[in-house]
Amino acid sequence: MLDVSVSYNRYKFLGHEFLTWLWFLMEKERSFLQTEVPELTSLEVGNRIVLENRFNEGVEIITIKGDDAGLEEGMLSLRKGAVVTEFHLSFTAGDQQWQFILKGESLNVSNLKVPKTGNVESGEELEGAVLEKAYLFEKVIELINILYKSFIKLRISSEWKEKTVPEIRKWIYA
Repeated sequence: MLDVSVSYNRYKFLGHEFLTWLWFLMEKERSFLQTEVPELTSLEVGNRIVLENRFNEGVEIITIKGDDAGLEEGMLSLRKGAVVTEFHLSFTAGDQQWQFILKGESLNVSNLKVPKTGNVESGEELEGAVLEKAYLFEKVIELINILYKSFIKLRISSEWKEKTVPEIRKWIYA
């Protein structure tokens, strides 16, 4: 059995590939997202994306942030061989919206903002409010689990090399 740190370093590329694939889906394959997550209204790149490109000499990290930031530099980085390592995502289901940062190497969620909930007027309502917040947090984890499971199924299939990688390359170099 591999040591945890060895496994982590050996397979962290999967998270980076996952985020790169996810960006591709958001841009070109929205129907796939709707099929996998029926309650999904939208999934958008938020105001921050981090890409990493490894060279023999070192590592180049490209951070694009800002509400009006264009993603052209990110696409250029992908053309140079970079992968997405971190995303700020906006997830909408119905009239509720979540925002969070997803890190590729560990699939950690940070800066999670859940939809607003009702005010707690009394101590009796506190338990319900806590359960509602927990449910809203769980929706993001559920979304990530569904998408990552779909990615892994695709990644280990022959369709990955035969169809998906060429489609992603076509998107990157278009």
